[in-house]
Amino acid sequence: MMKQDNNPITQRGHNKYLLELRELSRINRKEPTESEALLWNMVLSKRIMGYKFLRQKPIDQFILDFYCSKLLLDIEVDGDSHIDRKNHDDGRDEILSSLGIKTIRYNNEAVLKTLNTVIEDLKIQINNRQNEL
Repeated sequence: MMKQDNNPITQRGHNKYLLELRELSRINRKEPTESEALLWNMVLSKRIMGYKFLRQKPIDQFILDFYCSKLLLDIEVDGDSHIDRKNHDDGRDEILSSLGIKTIRYNNEAVLKTLNTVIEDLKIQINNRQNEL
């Protein structure tokens, strides 16, 4: 364990994260939202996009909904609570960007009601990310 700014930091692989996030990420994996479960079960767990994604991955001071280490890609599924948190989300995305991680956001309603559209957009986003790297 390392210390940074008096916060306990741990590192697994190449990613440093706050130690306290480990248990919270486990809880989140056991209790996904309906839209997270749908996107995971129908798309990301099956690797139909050609890449391995992890659920509820702690990185730095955040827990990423879905993370692909090969693409340095974070996929977030945002609920109503994010409507009033745009500044927070923008700051979070900026910090992750400084680590080389790109964030893609979808809202719950889009995942639940138009999953095929989300899948098609995700394919385009992944292709764009491949080209960026």
